[in-house]
Amino acid sequence: MTETKTETKTYREALQEALAGELDRDENVVLLGEDIGVYGGTQLVTDGLYDRYGAHRVIDTPISENGFVGTAVGMAMAGLRPVVEMMTWNFSFLAVDQIIQNAAKVRYFSGGQVSVPMVIRGPNGGGVQLSAQHTHSLESFYGHFPGLKVVAPVTPADAKGMLTTAIRDDNCVIFLEAGALYGTKGEVDPGDNPVPFGMARIARSGDDVTLVSYGRQVHLCLTVAEMLADEGIDVEVIDLRSLRPLDEDTVVASVEKTHRAVAVQEQWLRFGVASEVAAIIQDRAFDHLDAPVERVSGAEVPAPYAHNLEKAAFPDEQQVVDAVRRVLYQNGG
Repeated sequence: MTETKTETKTYREALQEALAGELDRDENVVLLGEDIGVYGGTQLVTDGLYDRYGAHRVIDTPISENGFVGTAVGMAMAGLRPVVEMMTWNFSFLAVDQIIQNAAKVRYFSGGQVSVPMVIRGPNGGGVQLSAQHTHSLESFYGHFPGLKVVAPVTPADAKGMLTTAIRDDNCVIFLEAGALYGTKGEVDPGDNPVPFGMARIARSGDDVTLVSYGRQVHLCLTVAEMLADEGIDVEVIDLRSLRPLDEDTVVASVEKTHRAVAVQEQWLRFGVASEVAAIIQDRAFDHLDAPVERVSGAEVPAPYAHNLEKAAFPDEQQVVDAVRRVLYQNGG
């Protein structure tokens, strides 16, 4: 028996492979969004799919997020599985009524008789100089609402596997792709390997301190872990992957081992995912803590456009290193 070999793919290619796979597998899967057809999408995730599947399955929409998201909700209620691309997640503010009032609640309102199996995907967060109106990190906003599932894969393998899972899910899935990750590369299995939601990934094993993150900040945490390894500090890095549902058990088990934790996020400090992680650790692992949980977040300002200011507005290696030193009670933290 020949073993299937993984292939090196970009994050963008992995997403496209998932879309094509589900379009082939299920005739009820359709794609909707601005410029996703002939143009191939602003991030080129849907490039070539229009020619391959035609205008009835890869649908170029008017510039009306409330309109085409509402259309997708209706399509999903009628039995289709629409995948909506947001040119940027910031534009979803125009469709919040449809997402929160309908997509998240119809299954509950109907007592489970009517499902809304749809995915809304697109670039989230900063790092690509799109300024304040195009650089929101909306994970905690959408993660607040029951009825939605919220995921933020960081590796190409997870991008493919979790998008496959999202399309097959009978709920509305908010699929957050960090805009700065599209060109990053990783090994991807060419087969059909959906990645389940609610299962965090131990991106790096360690014994001294736990870094908990998601999205592109996982790469930052892994860089910090390698830096601190040179000093003999053994860092464990948890990639949450899924934010609703959130894998509490993996986080708690790691803290029970390391006794120290730092939660790292790109979004603003107040009311964020890092706060939720800190609360979970406080609730379930307080007796195992040897130091208070630290949080590292973006600056409490609208995202700047200038590259140097944007870089300063988001977490960097030194901020995470300093937080690790504080929970280790080392000088300089």
